[in-house]
Parts: sequence; structure tokens; C-alpha cells
Amino acid sequence: MSKLLDHDKPIYMQIREKIEDQIVNDQLKEGEQAPSTNQLVTFYKINHATVSKGVNQLVEEGILFKKRGIGMFVAEGAKKKLIQKRKDAFVDDYIVGLVHEAEKLGISEREIVEFIQKIKGSEQA
Repeated sequence: MSKLLDHDKPIYMQIREKIEDQIVNDQLKEGEQAPSTNQLVTFYKINHATVSKGVNQLVEEGILFKKRGIGMFVAEGAKKKLIQKRKDAFVDDYIVGLVHEAEKLGISEREIVEFIQKIKGSEQA
């Protein structure tokens, strides 16, 4: 886990996203114990309430679950839920605007695909 936190985004959201990233990247697998609130407080040197807010959101969404007296664990299906949520956000944040702008400029779907392939090809070189 990177210790660097971005000052432009609420800290509880960053904590939440770091845990989500660990799940999506298979650093935390379903059924495994997630870092405790106390571990996160110590690691990031931040307020307990801030960490709890981010972790509790993940519990409310069914990404993490609590075992009383033991800790937090990654729920079954958490990775799949997170990937779908991020795909939906990707469409909303990037694709919708791209399609609207392409329509304004008269860019065809084929041309968009070619642009993407060109960019992906140049990144692999």
C-alpha cells in the first residue's frame, strides 16, 4: 500500500479506493482478512473516524464484512462487484463524453476503434 495520500480528495475515499484496488488487483482475495482500522490508522497516521468512514462504506456495499472480535474480511463476489462498478463508472466518466464529442466531429465508430488501437500500439512499443 502506498503511503501517499492526495490532498485534493477526501481521505476516507482514498482509503476506500486503496482497499478496492487491493481487491481488484488480487492483493486481497475473497475470504481473506482486510487490514484492520487500527492498522490503517497507524500506517497512514490519520484519524480513526476517517478510516472507519471509508471502511464502513465498503461494509455497507457488501465488499467487506465484519466478524465480531476477529476483523474485516473480503466478501464473496467483492471483486466482481467492484469491477462492474468501475466499468459502469468508466462508461459514465469517459465513454459517454467521447461518443458525444465524436458525433459532433463526425467521427465514426470505426475511426474511434482505430484511434484506440493506434494508441494501444504505441504504448506497447
